[in-house]
Amino acid sequence: MVNKKILKIRKKLDLLDNKLLDLIKKRTNLVNGVLENKKYKSEIIDKKRILVILKNIKIKSKRKKIDPIITKKIWKSMINAFIDYEFRNFKKK
Repeated sequence: MVNKKILKIRKKLDLLDNKLLDLIKKRTNLVNGVLENKKYKSEIIDKKRILVILKNIKIKSKRKKIDPIITKKIWKSMINAFIDYEFRNFKKK
């Protein structure tokens, strides 16, 4: 039996996923700009910046009443994915 309410919600989720993809594309373009300005591979991982980002996400998540465990996992995954992306696309100058 098909639950029409679930199907309706899933359509909204699909639309939201498309918007997220657009944001990821914009973020990738910004990361490319940062990457162009890095001279050494050792500059790719900035542990202090990562800690600041995760701290800010936790604060903002609580303020917006979003489960901070979910957002921390999402951001850690995204950060790691972009670190991998930077290593794969780093070009020596």
